[in-house]
Amino acid sequence: MSQILLPLSPASSGPPRIVVGNANAHVAEALAVPETWPFRTAVLLGPPRSGKSLLARWFAENGGESIDDAHRLDETELFHGWNRAQEAGTPLLIVGGEPPWQIALPDLRSRLGAALQLEIGAPDDTMAEDLLHAFAEQRGLALGAEAAAYLVPRAGRSFADLDKLVAAIDRISLERKVPATHSIWRAALEAVHGPEEPRLL
Repeated sequence: MSQILLPLSPASSGPPRIVVGNANAHVAEALAVPETWPFRTAVLLGPPRSGKSLLARWFAENGGESIDDAHRLDETELFHGWNRAQEAGTPLLIVGGEPPWQIALPDLRSRLGAALQLEIGAPDDTMAEDLLHAFAEQRGLALGAEAAAYLVPRAGRSFADLDKLVAAIDRISLERKVPATHSIWRAALEAVHGPEEPRLL
């Protein structure tokens, strides 16, 4: 997995790190060259827990400007933010929610429609494995090397599903006061997806 474009944190408990994989590699590549964006503006959409805010924070820390949760803002306020960035000549990353983003204000809709459109997709198995470990690192949870091989084929294929699964593993492990091993993984899968979900056994 290429990780040359973004400074990823080492594997340790602490702040969340950016996992680059099939779902967001094109976003990482685009954020590295904002000078190529139409009107120096990009719009980033994607599902919950997909790292949009982390990418926005990284972009802002490296010379750009970002507006996170833009879909929750007043559209006139967002339009003024776009104008200010244009006047300053600052690259602007506007982060919304899940697509499609319905914009009512015609002037804002036309301007954001002309920007570079970026969307985070669904993680494949390789990225899902990396995400499981990244979510575990945030919690200081030790997942064995064999954990991903068991969990990935059985887990839901979304960022939020993977995050919920790791949270369940952590919670059950603490409740039972035992390390997160096979029995904990299985209990967490049932807690998140239910015992009747079709999974490998």
